[in-house]
Amino acid sequence: MSTQITAPFKKQLQEQRATLLAQLATLRGGNVGRAEASAAHFGEREIDTRAQMSSERELEFTLDARESAELDAIDAALKRIEDGSYGVCIDCGADIPAARLHAAPETPRCISCQDKLEHKRPG
Repeated sequence: MSTQITAPFKKQLQEQRATLLAQLATLRGGNVGRAEASAAHFGEREIDTRAQMSSERELEFTLDARESAELDAIDAALKRIEDGSYGVCIDCGADIPAARLHAAPETPRCISCQDKLEHKRPG
């Protein structure tokens, strides 16, 4: 894709990245990681049971992993824009439709390959 075509996607990705980083900073209380914020959070209040505390910590770690994966996907898309491979499926090499890129600008795959990936059965 040409720079002229990818420019709006680049802007959208950069805005998504900035918004996500701002949300993370707000939720974490600054530049602390979620694990540190979680430890501080759980240290300030009494938890009735170990199971409840464990469940809440697990949820926070899961959210951290999801946010990290989202940032990684955005960064990878920005890299593909820079190297000229943006908008091309990383699996089959087909062009990713513009409507899909507008809906999910960080996507590295066409719908068909994403569907295959999600429905792949181990084994």
